[in-house]
Order: sequence, then structure tokens, then C-alpha cells
Amino acid sequence: MDVDGDLVHGAALTAVLDGSAQPVGLLGALSDAHRIQRLELPVHTMLVVVLRQLLLPVVLDALKAPRDRREWCDRFNRGRFSAEELERLEYYLGPRGYGDRFRLFDAERPFAQVADLKALSGETKSVVQLVPSVASGNNVPIFSSLSEADELRLEAGDALLWLLHAHGWDTASIKTGAEGDPQASKGKTTGNPTGPLGQLGVVVPTGKTLYETLLLNMPVVPDGLAPDDRPQWAWDERPSGLGCLAPAGPAWSQRPATGLLDLLTFQARRVRLFTCETEQGLRVNRVIVSAGDRLVRTPEYDPHTVWQHVAKPKKGQSHQRPRRHISGRAAWQGLSTLLAMGLPEQGDGPYTSVLLRQIGDLRADEMLSEQYQLGVETSGLEYGTQSAVVENAIGDDLPLPVQALLAQDTWLREALLECVDQADQAARALDTLNNDLRRAAGGDPLPRDKGSKPSAQFLHSLDRTMRRLLVGLRTVGADDSELLERGQLAWEQSVWRAAVGDAGLLLAAAPPRAIVGRTVRNGNKEFVYRSGKANGLFRARLAEILPRAAEEHRAAQKEAAA
Repeated sequence: MDVDGDLVHGAALTAVLDGSAQPVGLLGALSDAHRIQRLELPVHTMLVVVLRQLLLPVVLDALKAPRDRREWCDRFNRGRFSAEELERLEYYLGPRGYGDRFRLFDAERPFAQVADLKALSGETKSVVQLVPSVASGNNVPIFSSLSEADELRLEAGDALLWLLHAHGWDTASIKTGAEGDPQASKGKTTGNPTGPLGQLGVVVPTGKTLYETLLLNMPVVPDGLAPDDRPQWAWDERPSGLGCLAPAGPAWSQRPATGLLDLLTFQARRVRLFTCETEQGLRVNRVIVSAGDRLVRTPEYDPHTVWQHVAKPKKGQSHQRPRRHISGRAAWQGLSTLLAMGLPEQGDGPYTSVLLRQIGDLRADEMLSEQYQLGVETSGLEYGTQSAVVENAIGDDLPLPVQALLAQDTWLREALLECVDQADQAARALDTLNNDLRRAAGGDPLPRDKGSKPSAQFLHSLDRTMRRLLVGLRTVGADDSELLERGQLAWEQSVWRAAVGDAGLLLAAAPPRAIVGRTVRNGNKEFVYRSGKANGLFRARLAEILPRAAEEHRAAQKEAAA
């Protein structure tokens, strides 16, 4: 990448083509989108910011959003950008378009930054401020190989990624006060929220190529994008009446998004990167991160989050609010949310993302094959004290049968959710067995939120099996009830074997006195806990949870006895 940090032609991104990683510029990534399998990114939370802050708004602004499903289908089935579309993209990213605004180190208008940003203290900070996995200030990861005293030097492409990441995911810690920011006080700005993505349960549909991924993340907009809806690099084209402060200046405001392009490229921080010359070339080593625009609320047209529907919201609040992912759970354990295609009939409940609902509608109109190899990538950050530090990163991906996204046709979705529920119930049965064995041995059950529970390891052991099931169910049609039944039986048998195996380990670890057990009085009732009784209750509960596998097990026992 040159001294100006040209993102259009320089090595801004790393793409996987034909199985090997290659550096590409923004224009190259779009031109070869049909050949690129995926982007090589350092963390799960990075894909959504690259799509939202860079690739999607360029394509949407240059080529416009599809007006209906037929237009979307025509683009998708083409499998690549047409010659005419590539010409428009080249013009958009060229000298007569916005090409000069995609320069990371431009002296006058650096990409996604404020050119003359200065701290009130006159100081700059290490670029580790942008990387949550590296120790900095109060954010001290346990396994960080660097401390705040170490100098981190980022190549231009890496600096771009972490810059975009900060706009989406930055913590809510106190920010450096900037010269020219009227709301800065005593050298700092307080009350900052996290980046807009920090409040979401991010869901990104993925395809076989980057081109398919771009289309899968492109919402159909029947009325087209509003003329005054502009991305951050075209902020000067926004009407003054909208009340948006220029993201190229240190001042900021609290405001709603003015449209899809504004939402995708929302500048939640004011940032300036500083470079140094090294033997390896130009590197980014210092940064200023100050307060940026604050999003009043996440609009319901946000394409990348799952939702929580609230039947009776408080005054002034929406019926729908973003629903965050739960830390420590695989993506398939949250299928009940991902596959919630309709609003809850009664009370509160989950509601899936705009894009997954759109994919279901495309399948209903037979514009997307029932055997299409759809993937879903989930991501999120779990913040700590006052959202000022990052406690944990959430990231997973899984295959998803398109047929399960049909709003009206529920047979496959119900089968999948039954499988997930069976795993969850079997895990709880294992925890109950563990607690009963602890009581039988004279101890107390584990508290709900403490200790290492057998359910965690059990659910982890089912991860590969569930992914195989999801891949297999991509080929199941509405008239393949026998194939679906065989798939569910195979799943139950796998869960049965895993649960019985883990139960055996728990029984083997129980001390001898658990065989005799003990009696526990609770009020006027007495409860007897013995290892044999606990095992019998567990087996009976497992048979209720997994009726197909239990029937097979009984049949096998009868055959062996005969």
C-alpha cells in the first residue's frame, strides 16, 4: 500500500482465492468477488464491520439496492457483477467518483478518520487502543502477550480492519477529549455507549463466494434508498436540515440513523491514525480515539441483528429491541432464535433477523434452491464493568437448511428445534444426575451459576454431530419424511450414547458412600439419595427425552435376551 494508504488498489484486504490467501484492494475484491471464497480476517467480529463499513455501502451506493425479489434473484443467479456493474463500480471508486476518499493516510480526508484530530492533552496513545485482545488501560486480557508499555505496529491493512472494528465494537470507556469538541470536559468525554454493534446479536448470512455473501446481506428496498441517505465518505452530500454533524470534524451528536447507508457506516468514534517509518515499511503505531456520534436507537431495518419482541413496551420504546447472543453457547443452541420467523403470538419472544426472513421469503417464492448451501456466522462481544472492558468474544458459524426458514412451512424447522431441545434437556438431566450423586455422597448440589457442570462438556461433544445433521438436512425435501425420520433417529442415538457415556463417568467418580446414600429432610418431607436411584431416574428421564433412541435400545435388549 502506498504512502497515502490507497484502499482501492492497495493491499487493503486479504482474500482466499483457489485455496490460497492473497492481498487485494477494494476494487479487486469486488471485481473478483465471484472467485473469492471468503475474506481472511483475524476475529469473528470483523466480518460484519468489513461488510457494513466498506463493501456493502459501496455496492449499494454505486449499484443501488434491489427493488424487489425478482431483481435480487436476477443478480444472485448471475453469480458475479456484470460488465456494466463493474464499470459503475470502477467509476464510483475512481478519480471522478469517490476514489480519493478511500485513502487511509490522506492528509486532508483520511478514510473513516478526522484529519486534524488533536487531543486536549496533546498526547497520542498506542494503537493497542483499537485491539481489544491486547492489554490497554483497564482492558487487560488474561492471555495477552503484550502490555500497554509494548509498542504495537500495524500494517496498513490491519490498521484498516481495527479502525473499522472500533467504529462498530469499541468499549464504552472514557474517551480522549478532542480539541474542537464542545462536549469534552477536563480532557475527556464520559457517558460514551459501546459501538452500535456492541448492543446487537449479530447474524451474517454467508454464501459460497464473496459475491453471494454480498447479495445475501443486501436487503430488498422497494422504494429505493432515500436521496439524502449517504455513506460516511459522502457526508458533505447530506442535507443540512438533517442535523448531522460532519464525521470529518471532532464534534459529535446523538441522533438516529438517516437511512441504511448512514446506519451501515455510522461513525461512532472520532479517530486519527499516526504512522511511522520502519525497516519493513510504513506502520501505524499511535492513535487518538475520541467520542463519536451516538446512535439513539437501533432501527428495525437493521439487517444484521436478531430481535426480542416486547408485547407491552414502556412508553416511548419500540416493540422490538436487539437481542444479544448468550456467551458460552454454540450457535446451534440458539436456533430457536435464528429460526423464529414470525412474531410471538402471545407475550414476549425472539424474532429473527431481517436478512434471514428475506431468505425465507426468497425460498418461498422458489427464487433460492432448497439445497442452497447457506451459512450463518454469529458474533458479539460481552462487555464487563460499565461496558468499559471486553470480557469475552462470541463467534460461531454453522450451516443452515434454507427450507427451515420458510415462514408457513414448519415441518423442518420443528424437527430442528426438537433436536436442539432434546440436547438441552439431556444436558439438564446430566446436571440433575450430578447433583443427586453429590447429595448421595454427603455434599451439596452445585449452585446454578458456579462450578464446572457436566452439561457444558456434553453439549460441546454434540457440536460436530449437530453440524453434520444440519448439512444433511439441506437435502431433505417436503416429501422426504422417511429420510427426516432417519436423521432424527441418528441424532437421538448420538445424544443417547454421549449422555450415557458421560453418566457412566459421573457414576464411576462417585465415592463408595454414594451407594448407601443418605436421607435429606426438607420441611416435612424426606428425600433419599443413592447412586443407584439417581442412575435409574436419569435413565428414565433420558428415555422420555429421546423416544426413538429409547425404542431402539429396548428392541436391541429384547433381541439380545432372545
